[in-house]
Amino acid sequence: MPSKKNKKRKPRNSGTCVGALRNAAREIMNDKLGGLCTLRAVTLITEIQMKFARTSIALAIIIASCNLLGRAAPQATQSGIESADRLFQLGKFAEAGELYARIVAQNPNDYSANLQLGRIALLSNQLEDAQKWLEKAITLHPGDADAKVMLAEVFYRRDDFQKAAASLSGVDVSSNKLIISQYPTLNVAKLESFTGQTPYELHGNGTSTRLKFVKTDPLPVVSVRINGGDEVTFFIDTGGSEVALDTDFAKKLGVPQFGAVQGTFSGGQHTEVQQGRIESLTIGDWTVKNLPTAMLPLRQLSKEFGVKQINGIIGTTLFYHFLTTMDYPRGELVLRRKTVESLEQFTKSSGKRVVVPIWMASDHFMVGWGRVETLPPALLFVDTGLTGAGVKLAESVIKEAGIKLEENKAYEGAGGGGKLKIVPYTVHQLSFGDIKESNVPGLYDGPFPWENMFGFHLAGMVGHDFFKPYAVTFDFKNMQIFLQ
Repeated sequence: MPSKKNKKRKPRNSGTCVGALRNAAREIMNDKLGGLCTLRAVTLITEIQMKFARTSIALAIIIASCNLLGRAAPQATQSGIESADRLFQLGKFAEAGELYARIVAQNPNDYSANLQLGRIALLSNQLEDAQKWLEKAITLHPGDADAKVMLAEVFYRRDDFQKAAASLSGVDVSSNKLIISQYPTLNVAKLESFTGQTPYELHGNGTSTRLKFVKTDPLPVVSVRINGGDEVTFFIDTGGSEVALDTDFAKKLGVPQFGAVQGTFSGGQHTEVQQGRIESLTIGDWTVKNLPTAMLPLRQLSKEFGVKQINGIIGTTLFYHFLTTMDYPRGELVLRRKTVESLEQFTKSSGKRVVVPIWMASDHFMVGWGRVETLPPALLFVDTGLTGAGVKLAESVIKEAGIKLEENKAYEGAGGGGKLKIVPYTVHQLSFGDIKESNVPGLYDGPFPWENMFGFHLAGMVGHDFFKPYAVTFDFKNMQIFLQ
């Protein structure tokens, strides 16, 4: 029998399992991140594992070695999180998402990365992805409220109010900062009151309905019916979320109340906003049943609108349930069923359009990329309810752009929170998407409270005067705005 000394050895890097494992180990040892198992190394190990199932013990040793060699991993991961966070703060959500995804690939149990992936998916209205990441984050940190709140918002956007309420189990809704600042519509008692009912249940024939504006300035005003009653006057404002009723009007209707929150309005002012619900809203030829509502003093704005009595607001949350067009040139509101067929029919219709991608922060803040003067591109909030101007910028942006406030033309105006000192100015160049306008009137009425509220920078808002030349269509399935 030949001795062991005379036995031929196979080359060290042969095609055997052991050779392949050694190669994988070298990949890990040579990794530029100081020992982190990169996606390439992990993929290589996975391929080896599939081909050589009997070598699981050897694989486990290599993976363990990776963990030992990766003593720099926490530092590298932290650096990756910080880089991703900076991109998120700049509004570069896709780039930030790619970095967070790499971190999760390296460390599936990284809570911060999972949470941020859920947040970005929610901003993009990718609700299945948002649910997946947020549920994973809750599994990792069951006691942390942020993931629960955002998961509740996922279900709220799906009109699954029961699951939204259930997601808030263990969260002190009355004191939770995220709910107070960004998701005030997540009122558990209100959500639970819809048990056995379908929120925003649509009744009506046809694929669309049209409603003429009573007037277009200072904001579009329409006539609607609440709970089957007489026609009342509402204005349209994408700066609002749920359908809102004037406080006195709501009392007359006997609208149930489920508590109150502090609403944030122009100039950083605050006022109490009650939470409630109504049986129906009739708009054009359609009736929408089972709607959550907000209630606040609105009749004080009637004189400014030049109407006998303002009784409510139509906001973004109602628009979200349709393919909605605010057609300023034709003076009408168009609601189409939120279907693939409606979008196809709309896009095939004649006319040149500019498409602007959007994201939705909080429960209604539509934001898209624009540019102020010659500053770098920045995110702007789509607030058609901004009256008397086409733009309102944060003070920091006004200063950076070198815009001069015209103090000698200051005047007193009214907002949702009360009276305001308003100072006009002019933005010589303003763009939103590929739409560019010159000499756009702007106004300054105090602090811009939403500048950093959502974890990313908002430069300001574009409003009524900017959008008035266009038919503006909101597509929430694909998160885009059409301007025609």
